[in-house]
Amino acid sequence: MRKLAIVGALACLAVFLAVGGAGASTPGGDARLTNDCHPDGGCGAGYVSAYTLATGNAYTDATLNECTISHGRQNEPAVAVDPRNTSLLLGSSNDYCAVYNKGIPAGAVGPIWLGYYRSLDGGSSWTSSLVPGYPDDTSPYAALSQTRTATAGDPVIAWDNHGRAFFGSESSGDPAGTAKTFGDVFVARFRNPDGPDAPTTTRDGLEYYGSTVVAHGSSAPNLLGVFHDKTSIEADRTGSVCDGNVYFSWSRFNGSGANEIYFVRSTDHGVTFSNPMRLESSLKSLQFPDISVTNNGHVYVTFRTFTSVGPSTDAIYIVKSTDCGKTFSPAQQVTTFIPNDAQDQSAPEPVPTQAVSDDPASGEGTDAHSDRSRDCGDFVPPATRSSAATRRSARRPTSSTHRTSGSTWSTTRRSRALRARRERRMGPTGAASAARRPPSSSATTERPVRTRLRR
Repeated sequence: MRKLAIVGALACLAVFLAVGGAGASTPGGDARLTNDCHPDGGCGAGYVSAYTLATGNAYTDATLNECTISHGRQNEPAVAVDPRNTSLLLGSSNDYCAVYNKGIPAGAVGPIWLGYYRSLDGGSSWTSSLVPGYPDDTSPYAALSQTRTATAGDPVIAWDNHGRAFFGSESSGDPAGTAKTFGDVFVARFRNPDGPDAPTTTRDGLEYYGSTVVAHGSSAPNLLGVFHDKTSIEADRTGSVCDGNVYFSWSRFNGSGANEIYFVRSTDHGVTFSNPMRLESSLKSLQFPDISVTNNGHVYVTFRTFTSVGPSTDAIYIVKSTDCGKTFSPAQQVTTFIPNDAQDQSAPEPVPTQAVSDDPASGEGTDAHSDRSRDCGDFVPPATRSSAATRRSARRPTSSTHRTSGSTWSTTRRSRALRARRERRMGPTGAASAARRPPSSSATTERPVRTRLRR
């Protein structure tokens, strides 16, 4: 037990250093990615066209001009570090900076679009732009985009090992202003203008060379019909025969609740993609795919199911490819879990005070200086995302990690023991109340399948 306490304390310290210590805000330590605050001092150069950033040739338009002064809002951010140059970061978000690009009297009719933010100093300062192809973009880069929608967002970013960066996006909205929602998904690509593997790594991911629509939604209004969302992207950086492949996955919403996970791959650096492949046909209501590539080039995709659409349950599943994403194994259940989804409430109830320690017999919790402090080894908080429509009401759960090569999965004995002790101590009523907590997550014993918690 003492050994477990020491391990738990070290785990808590690691979490603090990785999340609390490193991520803690200090005066003057935060950096603005979106320079949309002119004429305020310290607001950088405003929004600069991606075309100008890459070529040095001047270009601007009403959208970029509005973004520079908008003091707008952004949400659902993403950031990724160049593996060739860890001082180079690319970021993105749903950027609302251009919604008043026709002037305030016209109303918020401008685009919400995918941001393109670039840092060369490890995130201390940023240059702000938009991914080309937005409505009103008349730069030479606009013709390289296949996008057809009024808005684009939900960014996901991946780098390969050769200076290329890929931005995945869900895009919707009819530029003509109708209620049609489209619901496409596309991948935008950026490269080093000096060529792949160029020694000038500060120019990695700088030159835009097109956006490819991976799947088209239907044109039904108000999110009816086919709508693609919940995107994930990854690139192979292993140096194997799969090196350089780009993998993209999403959830296809069809209006009936029986959502499906689809997957595509590109073997030409994001220029073209394979036909969409459905990863699982027997399960119902699938969302939140996440892609990981292990050091041998194997591709894993995890996703979740929902109890609300039967016959189903709240669970995490995984599929595996050993042929560079050409084919996948049948889905295997990793774990079930009890959802604990934070949602906005107009009249929230007060948080109850916990009167009894989680696990008094073991002495756990004392290292956190309070019986009521959460033991970081017991529970992992779920990631949440607030959004509109029932399609967006679900949240990504916490996920267990595997103890074998992926062929078998289990909950740790410690988690089962904690659950049993809790039920014996509190009885059926107390156990039901405690069930609102999310399940624990065990540590993996081999190179992990990365799970990104977002949305």
